Amino acid sequence: MNRIRRSLYTVIFGTSTKAGRLFDVILIWMILLSVTVVILESVRSVRETSPAFFTIIEWMFTIVFTMEYLLRIFSHPKPFRYIFSFFGMVDLLAVLPTYAGLFFHHSTFLLTFRALRLLRMFRVFKLGRYLKEATILVKALQASIYKITVFFGAILTFVLVLGTLLYLIEGEKNGFTSIPQGMYWAIVTVTTVGYGDIAPMTVLGKILASLAMLTGYSVIAVPTGIISVEIGRAVKETRKKNITICPQCGHEKHDEDALFCKKCGAKL
Repeated sequence: MNRIRRSLYTVIFGTSTKAGRLFDVILIWMILLSVTVVILESVRSVRETSPAFFTIIEWMFTIVFTMEYLLRIFSHPKPFRYIFSFFGMVDLLAVLPTYAGLFFHHSTFLLTFRALRLLRMFRVFKLGRYLKEATILVKALQASIYKITVFFGAILTFVLVLGTLLYLIEGEKNGFTSIPQGMYWAIVTVTTVGYGDIAPMTVLGKILASLAMLTGYSVIAVPTGIISVEIGRAVKETRKKNITICPQCGHEKHDEDALFCKKCGAKL
């Protein structure tokens, strides 16, 4: 039994063998196809042509992903660590909505049922375990989270002041019925979205709107620059230190001659 578990672990969690690579390729295509089916099913004209087809296809994908999830639990040396890991939760969410839908037949639960079915889109996150670059991106986001938090705090303050000023200047007659409404306009303007549902009518209001529009260009550039710098730094550190990143849990601190991750036991 232990030999079977080790063999399954090598195939399911590793990519160093031909069988492991084939398993990953098949699973990637299954994920992409299942997400495509969910997207097509949301189109009413497509769904109504053959509703039974979508039901059958969905259950086929659910059974496959359920077997994969159970095999991962069975083969993992520390099952509970996998179950409560990020990818373990994603794998569970990939199959849970279909089974949960069996218990929501009453019309009052229609909205909940629809929300549960939409959770199937979490399957797309299963692709993350196959992208080594995703680890570098996550590392860059973690390194820049403090700077971005401070930046968004400053933007929130700016939006609050701008929305308050427009509320005082324009008033309810021009659509600025409250400070939150003014803040909504400020966010739409600063982000250069510009829905146009409300707009300032006074000269002073238009001057403030022009300043907000010009400020919007720098608002977009700052977080992009912060993350770009951190991504470049993460790539350089990875190359400089020749860091071996675990494909399963993302752990980095390994010995140079290590063959398996010291944190989760996955093959490096």
